[in-house]
Amino acid sequence: MYNILIAIFLWSSQGLVIRFSGMPVQTLIFFSCLISVLIIGPWIWRSGRLQQAAADRRFRYLPLIGIVNLINAFSFFYAYKNTTVANAVLTHYTAPIFVAFLAPLLLKERLTKMTAAATAVGSIGLWIMLDAQPSYFISMVLHGDKTSVGIFAGLISGLAYAMLIISIRTMASDFDAAVMTFVQNVTIIFLLLPFVVIPEEFMSSFWAFALMGVVHSTIAPYLYIKGMKEVSAGKTAILGYLEPVSAILLAMAFLNEAVSCNTLAGGMIILFSGYITMKDK
Repeated sequence: MYNILIAIFLWSSQGLVIRFSGMPVQTLIFFSCLISVLIIGPWIWRSGRLQQAAADRRFRYLPLIGIVNLINAFSFFYAYKNTTVANAVLTHYTAPIFVAFLAPLLLKERLTKMTAAATAVGSIGLWIMLDAQPSYFISMVLHGDKTSVGIFAGLISGLAYAMLIISIRTMASDFDAAVMTFVQNVTIIFLLLPFVVIPEEFMSSFWAFALMGVVHSTIAPYLYIKGMKEVSAGKTAILGYLEPVSAILLAMAFLNEAVSCNTLAGGMIILFSGYITMKDK
């Protein structure tokens, strides 16, 4: 479980890199995945892990993780651009609710009372942290304007995030974490290749590509996949609630962003949901 917590903390710092680099998101994702592939590829090839995994008939399904991950990322960023940050985050983190219903059907995982309680507590904490009003949220959905399109995109990202968790959980016990990370990044590279050009500021922004390549595209997914060998999909989804809490704390520390009382209160409730999850045996 600690591998997943470390991965979530590492991913929560992506916003800082995006903010400081000023590069388009697709460019950052493409070159960070490329650097990750150059790091992992030779290692898993020399060790024979890639050849061993490729001999498995289910290896052909691994690229699906990269496809779902890219849908998750871009629908989330699209939501950011077309609705409020609160609406985007709220809809994206419907993932634990989707997982709570899908995991028993697709993974045969038992939904425990503790997991259900942690999902409810985490959802309440997120609403409080973002100071969201349910009536306002519903009116935006019914209004049918650009904001509602952003909310719909956020819901798609939440469903994609849930399917990503379930997909990784399905394959994590059968494949090496480094191989799964490698295949996921290769898939994303090929999908983004037609839409990415080398920016003029490539060298000045290389620190961002290198940092995201090592930390966010290699270490974090490797730890996340490795952790999911032992942690259920439901618990993993609930622990994901900790990512916005960590992101806010990092923004407060490095970007001097103000934190409201609602943010603190909601964050504490989310931390409590994480505590419930970790205590659930």
